[in-house]
Amino acid sequence: MDETAEQGQATLHMICGKIAAGKSTLAARLAERAGTIRISEDVWLACLYKDEQKTIEDYVRNSRRLREVMGDHVVALLEAGLSVVLDFPANTPASRQWMRSLFERAGADYRLHLLDVPDEVCKARLRARNAAGTHAFNASDAEFDLFTSYFVPPSAEEGFEVALHG
Repeated sequence: MDETAEQGQATLHMICGKIAAGKSTLAARLAERAGTIRISEDVWLACLYKDEQKTIEDYVRNSRRLREVMGDHVVALLEAGLSVVLDFPANTPASRQWMRSLFERAGADYRLHLLDVPDEVCKARLRARNAAGTHAFNASDAEFDLFTSYFVPPSAEEGFEVALHG
């Protein structure tokens, strides 16, 4: 358990990693801690916009809509003393800036988790996940490559302390 959790400080856990890097697996593990809530973008998008998730543009639009609704909710949970595992990809500076605004508004702590997994491993996991039918959304290798082209790991200039996971 991290030091802030022992002190009772609400923490926003943010996760950065490519498709099939293990973000949701890590999120589930982090959410096992007492006083911690997990909010999964994939679950919400699949429920709210199931038939509207065909292209990357659809994802961007629907993700933005979800973030608009979810922001105040996440802040309220943090202000109530609950830690939140935000199982939304923290994969661009803009997404991380939005997440920063949440923990700063709430006066909460944060942890930015970076999953550093090679593309070949992610693609193998993605193919297995697609075949198993266990995920709300399937993605092809080409879609993996497209989404990965937008991936920007956190930089020192962003000012985050990063917990690296291999």
